[in-house]
Amino acid sequence: MDKIIIFDTTLRDGEQVPGCKLNTKEKVELALDLEQLGVDVLEAGFPISSPGDFASVTEISKNIKNTSVCALSRAVENDIDVAGEALRFAKRPRIHTGIGTSDLH
Repeated sequence: MDKIIIFDTTLRDGEQVPGCKLNTKEKVELALDLEQLGVDVLEAGFPISSPGDFASVTEISKNIKNTSVCALSRAVENDIDVAGEALRFAKRPRIHTGIGTSDLH
Protein backbone atom coordinates (compact mmCIF):
# COMPACT_ATOMS: atom_id res chain seq x y z
CA MET A 1 0.00 0.00 0.00
CA ASP A 2 1.32 3.45 -0.88
CA LYS A 3 1.57 5.99 1.91
CA ILE A 4 0.77 9.66 1.47
CA ILE A 5 2.90 11.90 3.70
CA ILE A 6 1.27 15.19 4.69
CA PHE A 7 3.84 18.02 4.83
CA ASP A 8 2.15 21.08 6.33
CA THR A 9 3.58 24.61 5.94
CA THR A 10 0.85 26.54 7.76
CA LEU A 11 3.18 27.83 10.47
CA ARG A 12 5.75 29.10 7.96
CA ASP A 13 3.93 29.97 4.74
CA GLY A 14 0.83 31.06 6.63
CA GLU A 15 2.79 33.93 8.12
CA GLN A 16 3.39 35.35 4.65
CA VAL A 17 -0.30 36.21 4.31
CA PRO A 18 -0.84 39.97 4.80
CA GLY A 19 -2.06 40.73 8.31
CA CYS A 20 -1.16 37.32 9.73
CA LYS A 21 1.32 37.37 12.60
CA LEU A 22 1.26 34.58 15.17
CA ASN A 23 3.14 34.63 18.46
CA THR A 24 4.98 31.59 19.82
CA LYS A 25 2.09 30.51 22.07
CA GLU A 26 -0.35 30.60 19.14
CA LYS A 27 2.08 28.66 16.93
CA VAL A 28 2.50 25.94 19.58
CA GLU A 29 -1.30 25.64 19.91
CA LEU A 30 -1.68 25.31 16.14
CA ALA A 31 1.18 22.80 15.98
CA LEU A 32 -0.53 20.64 18.61
CA ASP A 33 -3.79 20.82 16.63
CA LEU A 34 -1.99 19.85 13.41
CA GLU A 35 -0.34 16.93 15.19
CA GLN A 36 -3.73 15.80 16.47
CA LEU A 37 -5.05 15.95 12.89
CA GLY A 38 -2.34 13.48 11.87
CA VAL A 39 0.05 15.71 9.93
CA ASP A 40 3.26 13.76 9.26
CA VAL A 41 5.69 16.69 8.86
CA LEU A 42 5.15 20.14 10.32
CA GLU A 43 7.30 22.96 8.92
CA ALA A 44 7.50 25.11 12.03
CA GLY A 45 9.41 28.11 10.70
CA PHE A 46 12.58 29.66 9.32
CA PRO A 47 14.81 29.97 12.43
CA ILE A 48 17.54 32.16 10.90
CA SER A 49 14.98 34.79 9.86
CA SER A 50 14.32 36.21 13.34
CA PRO A 51 14.70 35.54 17.06
CA GLY A 52 10.93 35.04 17.22
CA ASP A 53 10.96 32.37 14.54
CA PHE A 54 13.89 30.64 16.26
CA ALA A 55 12.00 30.66 19.58
CA SER A 56 8.82 29.34 17.95
CA VAL A 57 10.60 26.42 16.27
CA THR A 58 12.31 25.61 19.57
CA GLU A 59 9.06 25.67 21.57
CA ILE A 60 7.19 23.64 18.97
CA SER A 61 10.03 21.09 19.06
CA LYS A 62 9.62 20.76 22.81
CA ASN A 63 5.87 20.12 22.57
CA ILE A 64 5.40 17.87 19.54
CA LYS A 65 5.79 14.16 20.21
CA ASN A 66 4.77 12.19 17.10
CA THR A 67 4.93 14.54 14.13
CA SER A 68 8.27 15.34 12.49
CA VAL A 69 9.14 18.99 13.19
CA CYS A 70 10.84 20.68 10.25
CA ALA A 71 12.74 23.97 10.00
CA LEU A 72 13.27 25.80 6.72
CA SER A 73 16.85 26.75 5.86
CA ARG A 74 18.74 28.16 2.94
CA ALA A 75 21.57 25.88 1.80
CA VAL A 76 24.05 27.95 3.82
CA GLU A 77 26.13 26.39 6.61
CA ASN A 78 25.16 28.96 9.29
CA ASP A 79 21.45 28.71 8.41
CA ILE A 80 21.60 24.92 8.71
CA ASP A 81 23.45 25.17 12.06
CA VAL A 82 20.83 27.59 13.42
CA ALA A 83 17.99 25.34 12.18
CA GLY A 84 19.63 22.36 13.88
CA GLU A 85 19.94 24.31 17.13
CA ALA A 86 16.27 25.34 17.00
CA LEU A 87 15.32 21.67 16.47
CA ARG A 88 17.51 20.33 19.29
CA PHE A 89 14.48 19.20 21.35
CA ALA A 90 12.54 17.67 18.45
CA LYS A 91 11.79 13.95 18.68
CA ARG A 92 11.83 13.66 14.87
CA PRO A 93 13.74 16.70 13.50
CA ARG A 94 13.98 17.58 9.81
CA ILE A 95 15.61 20.45 7.92
CA HIS A 96 14.14 21.61 4.62
CA THR A 97 16.78 23.36 2.49
CA GLY A 98 16.58 25.11 -0.82
CA ILE A 99 18.72 27.13 -3.16
CA GLY A 100 17.17 30.28 -4.62
CA THR A 101 17.71 30.65 -8.34
CA SER A 102 16.51 34.20 -8.86
CA ASP A 103 18.67 37.30 -8.36
CA LEU A 104 16.07 38.50 -5.84
CA HIS A 105 16.75 35.53 -3.54
